[in-house]
Amino acid sequence: MIKILLLCFFFCFFSQNHHSKNSNVTLITYDGAITPACADFIRLGIETALKNKSECLIIKLNTPGGLLKSTRVIVSDILESKIPIVVYVSPGGAQAASAGVFITMAAHIAAMTSGTNIGAAHPVSMQGEQDSIMSEKATNDAAAFIRSISEKRNRNMKWAEDAVRKSLSLSETEALKEKVIDLISPNIEDLLKKINGKKMVTVTGEIILNTENAEIKEVEMTLSLKLLTILSDPNIAYILFMIGLYGLLFEIFNPGVIFPGVIGGICIILAFYSMHTLPINYAGLALIVFAIILFVLEIKVVSHGILSIGGVISLIIGSIMLINVESGLEVVKISWEVIALFVILTVVFFAFAITLGLKAQRQKPITGTQGLIKSVGEAITNLDPSGEVRVHGEIWKAESIEGKIEEKSLIEVVEIQNLKLIVKKRIN
Repeated sequence: MIKILLLCFFFCFFSQNHHSKNSNVTLITYDGAITPACADFIRLGIETALKNKSECLIIKLNTPGGLLKSTRVIVSDILESKIPIVVYVSPGGAQAASAGVFITMAAHIAAMTSGTNIGAAHPVSMQGEQDSIMSEKATNDAAAFIRSISEKRNRNMKWAEDAVRKSLSLSETEALKEKVIDLISPNIEDLLKKINGKKMVTVTGEIILNTENAEIKEVEMTLSLKLLTILSDPNIAYILFMIGLYGLLFEIFNPGVIFPGVIGGICIILAFYSMHTLPINYAGLALIVFAIILFVLEIKVVSHGILSIGGVISLIIGSIMLINVESGLEVVKISWEVIALFVILTVVFFAFAITLGLKAQRQKPITGTQGLIKSVGEAITNLDPSGEVRVHGEIWKAESIEGKIEEKSLIEVVEIQNLKLIVKKRIN
């Protein structure tokens, strides 16, 4: 009997130990704005965790916020996940601001490390204050969204709504006290110990986490997602678009150069791909294109600077309007520094081009018959007073105004009369 009990004990011990060693968790780290690339990355993490048969997916998050459209996609994926999702705001100094609040509160387990904060951040839109009715609609919609998330996860609904309406923020200790998060943990290893044995409810039913000795399998961003993350930056989209326009313009005015046209075409395509992932205001886009047209017309038409002034105003307004956020909760905008840089570069570039054009207009003609005036040539016959001369490699009939000029003498063109050159002897 004792032997049987000992065998059962060792069997249970080794089977439990074996199970712990074989368990794993999937970890992804995201640091940046919430964009379509972020949504795709988190979906990839969930799919990989399911494939790995992980106990849970841990999302190590640090974000200032981002697009609400992408946030809704992420929250939907988390709520419909077949495995538990743990959102861990880390490292120290990290934040889950604005749209990050929605993602953190949607997690099955919300955790933070020391020195972090969570809360809404209402940036002032670069387009100015939104229409009051539209702003109220967007705020009410976001408030209802976060209330539904908080209710599903049994978190502080009142604070969640105030975070949207009043831009409230909390430190990690305050968030724990207000029942916004579930725990505070200094590192991943400690986090795994604290969530071990917790009972989670997913769309497939109850799951008891076994994470204390779990292997951590980290998932990195794919190259395509890294590229999409870079292109999802509105500053990058704006820079690519402006470079693309300049490249194509340079090719149009200098056919055959090829390189600027190729670079311009690539940048324009990448810019439109980038803009596809962003909330673009096409009125702003049209104003930028209109500004470039005005600058080009300034080179061709004498407007005494009026077209240039209009171009500068159109470029500034268009750049400010280019990103059209639906709500003050969305942290997506073009930097003022980037806008100022391109406005200055554009003005300098076209001012330089206009200056060159004016200089060219003041220069004497160097082509056609008028370009022959004061040109030096050679008499190929005696001019007494008429004969033939060679100027710029061409043979012309000529007439001397200074009497006879001998063959092979240097001559200078004085004027042209009915395709006959009037010349004089060139004195060295």
